Amino acid sequence: MGDPAIQVDRLTKRYRLGQGAHGPYRYRTLRDALTERFKAPFRRIRSALGGGAPPPPVPDTIEALKEVSFTVSEGEAVGIVGRNGSGKSTLLKILSRITMPTEGQALIRGRVGSLLEVGTGFHPELTGRENIFLSGAILGMRNAEIRKAFDGIVAFAEIEPFLDTPVKRYSSGMYLRLAFAVAAHLEPDILLVDEVLAVGDVSFQRKCLNKMQDVGREGRTVLFVSHNMPAVARLCSRAILLDGGRLLADGPTHKVISRYLQSGVGTQARREWTDEAGAPGDGTARLRSVTVRSEGTITETVDIRKPMTIEMEFDVLTGGVVLVPNLHVINDEGATVFITHDCDPAWRRKPRPAGRYRSTARIPGNLLAEGLMMVSAAVSTHDPLKVHFFERDAVAFQVVDTLEGDSARADYAGHMPGVVRPLLDWTTEFTPAQP
Repeated sequence: MGDPAIQVDRLTKRYRLGQGAHGPYRYRTLRDALTERFKAPFRRIRSALGGGAPPPPVPDTIEALKEVSFTVSEGEAVGIVGRNGSGKSTLLKILSRITMPTEGQALIRGRVGSLLEVGTGFHPELTGRENIFLSGAILGMRNAEIRKAFDGIVAFAEIEPFLDTPVKRYSSGMYLRLAFAVAAHLEPDILLVDEVLAVGDVSFQRKCLNKMQDVGREGRTVLFVSHNMPAVARLCSRAILLDGGRLLADGPTHKVISRYLQSGVGTQARREWTDEAGAPGDGTARLRSVTVRSEGTITETVDIRKPMTIEMEFDVLTGGVVLVPNLHVINDEGATVFITHDCDPAWRRKPRPAGRYRSTARIPGNLLAEGLMMVSAAVSTHDPLKVHFFERDAVAFQVVDTLEGDSARADYAGHMPGVVRPLLDWTTEFTPAQP
């Protein structure tokens, strides 16, 4: 690995929070100012009589990052994972020089391209063409360098008909495509990408991930913040886990993802959405719960020899639509183990009345390989194709193999690669040696 591209040393970021409506950091309107002027004489009278109001409370502080330290080498692709509020976006904003740390330091060696939020980085009154040149100039590129990358940016973003339209008139998808194309094609030494990729459609996300892989192969450094564990596993050989602003783990991606999901920081064997309005879905169907069971018990740990089930409960809000529940199982290395659709003849190709449904997929024992499995749950319509909800990494479970000799590993105790580990029937024919 090359020289350090990013060095983070005991990085701490504190934010001050106002308390209540009268906190000192509350935005004051004209109405507030007039009200204060009206109340001032009465406050002075109360103060003179010994009944003055207590001083406003001192604002609290929150530590978004707490003494975080790590080093990223040139050409390394590192994933940053953790639940919402763990400090991931704050870290990238400090590295992008959008905000300054309270304590510690972050040393950056090289030109940084960042894609943190849709709506930042471009001037809304300028056209797409003008913003491309402006972004390149901010990065310190010469005009000839920007022109060299220009056609690739436009082709990737697929916005050529709107190139001379002010970006304030772009849809969020158009804005995102252009922002990513600019960040990736203007040849930064370091590319910082936040969860903003979740805004794009599936084909665009795949396109972006392929581009980031190309950036990594070219020897440039990538820091990728995402809740999409398979994408992190595919792109990054190393990952960093943040929780509550602290660095919890730093190491090979599959090990960090395993810790993320096993420690209670990430998903569990059951997820439930009690509030219909906040549940994933649309006006046709909404997800209500996903559950992993083995021998009838909700569990995060499944014996490789035992059968198991994955249950998905969902509400059909608009009746008369042919719906297909489906589950996507992906391991901690980012490989798709399998995708399964509900082919129950009772509902296959039949419109479903409004109501609550529970679809259960049964997985036999001695099929899955040992390791961590993440389950995404979806309900789709196939003709025409429409996804009503797709909850990525809804639940997770760990398949555990034994050393008792009655699983597919038999008497072998070492590492066994593979997506599946079926216990197959073998037959043997024997012919004795001739004397």
